Amino acid sequence: MIRPGRDEDAEGFIRLIGDCWAEFPNCILDVDGEAPELRALASYFARAGGALWAAEREDGVVGMVGTRPLNSDQAYEICRMYVAAPERGTGLAQRLLDKAEAHARAAGAQRLVLWTDTRFDAAHRFYEKRGYLRQGAIRILDDISKSLEFRYAKPAAGLVVEALDAAAAASAERRLSEILVACVDAGTSVSFLRPLAPEVARGVWKKVAADVAANRQVLLVAWLDGELVGTVQLNLDTPQNQPHRAALAKLLVDPAARRRGVARALMRRAEQAAQRLRRRLLVSEIQADEPGEALYRSLGWREAGRIPGFALDETGAARAAVILWKEV
Repeated sequence: MIRPGRDEDAEGFIRLIGDCWAEFPNCILDVDGEAPELRALASYFARAGGALWAAEREDGVVGMVGTRPLNSDQAYEICRMYVAAPERGTGLAQRLLDKAEAHARAAGAQRLVLWTDTRFDAAHRFYEKRGYLRQGAIRILDDISKSLEFRYAKPAAGLVVEALDAAAAASAERRLSEILVACVDAGTSVSFLRPLAPEVARGVWKKVAADVAANRQVLLVAWLDGELVGTVQLNLDTPQNQPHRAALAKLLVDPAARRRGVARALMRRAEQAAQRLRRRLLVSEIQADEPGEALYRSLGWREAGRIPGFALDETGAARAAVILWKEV
């Protein structure tokens, strides 16, 4: 059962957090010295204008999460998110995070932020699957555990497109790999044949993250109501005599999120990014007669020509490519 947290849950909360921290070397919970608010955590969150939830079974508290408003940009922080080891993989973590996110959105949050210890690899994977990406510098805590923390964030609601820096691009690899595999499985032609192995997809995004770090690419991603659902790239690695040009590549939208304006929003933001970088000529190569071709044309892209038999599909049939361009 998930219910509002109470101050009387202090013993259960402290035991749960202590057990989770004990899974990692030199990760020590010093309640009275560093986290006295755990003695009355519900009151602590109430004073901050936030909320707290507890998940319990007959033998006590097995999960918890809280959220509270931050002082800038209509952001809410997700915090004190812990699930007992036997409950992991049961969907409890998803349900707890759903509670906190829904509360923050109902309170008007435009952005969701959380901090997680650099040692908590499983938590990183979970948050990244939920659309959170690393942002900013690592936070150093002057605590007994010598903690270092990553900052993760994402838009809370609506359709939002953002460019990623190198750290965010690296933390997006898992979710973007899922999108790439789903798109290939759905028949999207992006240089791969189905079935696409997940490890091959991860390799693609590792290279993209390295290119972002080297300023060879701009990586844009789209969130829809907090879920990361699409991406597109601007390739800036052009010859010396073509500094005014960029190539648009890998426009991908999760099949479950299509026909909701995601691809169009990605395209428009890519064109805006090109303008800011003074890349006034955009080019793109896509498989001819795919649905995406109509989107390009509706946004003013023009055809430069077609190449018959440019690529093979999984049946071995040759497919034509169309070369498109646009001045921005």
